[in-house]
Amino acid sequence: MIKKRIIELQKLINLNNLDGYLIPKNDAYFSEFSNPDRLKTISNFSGSAGYAIILKKENFLFIDGRYTIQAQLQSGKYFKIIEIQKYSLKNVLKKYKKKLSIGFDSQLFTSLNTKKFNKVCKLISIKENLIDKIYKSQNKKNVTLFYALSQKIIGESIQSKINRLINKITSQKIENIFISAPENVAWLLNLRGKDNPNSPIPNSKIILTSKKKIYFFSCPKKIYKMKKNKFYKNFSFCEYKNFSKIINKLKGKNFSIDELTCSLSNEEIIKSKFKIKRFVDPCYTMKSIKNKSEIKHMINSHIEDGLALTRFIYWIKNKNKKKITEINAQNKLEHFRKLSKNYLFPSFNTIAGAGSNGAIVHYQASKKSAKVIKKNDIFLCDSGGQYKFGTTDVTRTMCFSKQPDSIKNIYTKVLKGHIAMFSANLNKYNCGKQIDSIARQFLKKDGLDYAHGTGHGVGFFLNVHEGPQSISKYNNIKLKKGMIISNEPGYYKKNYFGIRIENLVYIKEVKKKLSFENLTLAPIEKDLINYKLLTENEKNYLFKYHLNIYTQYSKFLNLEERKWLASLI
Repeated sequence: MIKKRIIELQKLINLNNLDGYLIPKNDAYFSEFSNPDRLKTISNFSGSAGYAIILKKENFLFIDGRYTIQAQLQSGKYFKIIEIQKYSLKNVLKKYKKKLSIGFDSQLFTSLNTKKFNKVCKLISIKENLIDKIYKSQNKKNVTLFYALSQKIIGESIQSKINRLINKITSQKIENIFISAPENVAWLLNLRGKDNPNSPIPNSKIILTSKKKIYFFSCPKKIYKMKKNKFYKNFSFCEYKNFSKIINKLKGKNFSIDELTCSLSNEEIIKSKFKIKRFVDPCYTMKSIKNKSEIKHMINSHIEDGLALTRFIYWIKNKNKKKITEINAQNKLEHFRKLSKNYLFPSFNTIAGAGSNGAIVHYQASKKSAKVIKKNDIFLCDSGGQYKFGTTDVTRTMCFSKQPDSIKNIYTKVLKGHIAMFSANLNKYNCGKQIDSIARQFLKKDGLDYAHGTGHGVGFFLNVHEGPQSISKYNNIKLKKGMIISNEPGYYKKNYFGIRIENLVYIKEVKKKLSFENLTLAPIEKDLINYKLLTENEKNYLFKYHLNIYTQYSKFLNLEERKWLASLI
């Protein structure tokens, strides 16, 4: 199937007098979840980031370090897998003596991310997407309506958010701003939808003027409820085909766009009339700082989620007497989550990897790949839920028999990094880059490391991955009160096992001092710990953490579950 599609695409490349064609992961909304997923269509690669270049006789799939194993398994038969951190596009294409003419869809790229391509090849905008010409998605496009969240839940009115945003743009002498990221539209307008499988995103874009006029672009069939809601009565609801007409009727001199999500196509239209001030949309930073109401609801969501995880961990460690597969395990965890009336759906596809599958950072079990979980396996389970007014994400690594000291030592050093990040002095280390090195220090002493960041931002009943803050080697964003972030160091040994321990934390302030506070409440595997490597402070952390879990959940558990949970304290 993939080979046939590549051949068909290469025919179109020839018909358009091109040397190749460029396919990104994202769709026109630049969200984490793509629909359609054109990169998967042409390569079979299902990871969340990457791009492909199809040439007349060669195919390249560019991915980051998280996906090297996965990409080789899914796409290695027809693509050369290139790890972006190790090999640049320039290095890959340097054997060609001329600048190659590469076709692309200008609705799927920003001017920012075309710069790196323009340096090494000549990009040619092709009006009709060539992947769509060879394969039309068979997904049924059910129309689901956008809906509003109440101000009581959100903790801030739409008008208050708009006023804050307008103050930011007018201080820069900007008359209009194009908000092209759907998650930012969702945050600003207290709006949600069902356009992504794991995130309540309303696929939409808006133009906001300094006079508070809003032009709302979306599928016309999705706005029925919005039109009846008093909060949205003054909006101008528009179709994307009229984007150019709307731009031409607007007044002013300066126009702000989001360099991360404003397509090259839309930028060209705006640039034809206005002077563009290119920024990162202020909404990213504004929504990253959660208010008291959002934090309260996130805490409650994690309490419900932690109960499901506690029951699941007890079940898989103590009640699992039959042969179960990775898929059986993730279905059982989903069952426990569904016991909560506030649970809606997963916040991402569950990663349930036994043994060697656990070494694939973003592994997803399928009928073909799913293993039976064996007694000697290390089992890594990374999952999350979307609850009414809350988003969760948690990873636990588990074992079912005594493990060798070599594995226990690595697990313990991952745990030490996890505790070290949580305990970091945020008044001294106030950005992700500084804290990332704190989490890696124990592994680094043994020459070990992991190819992903230590933490990512998380939305409030929105995307499970949300910036601009993160705990990574490259992030310099200042950490502030109200931010939510993951704490997930790990280690992966190819073909053997994966280890990751992840909690979500939020930043609180007490007497002008910032610190992390755990949101996640789920037992940490103690059978993998070498206690000789832990300090007294680290042992106390585990004691208090498990005591808190027991205090929170004991009244909801049966006698056997309570005894087991008490044994962890």
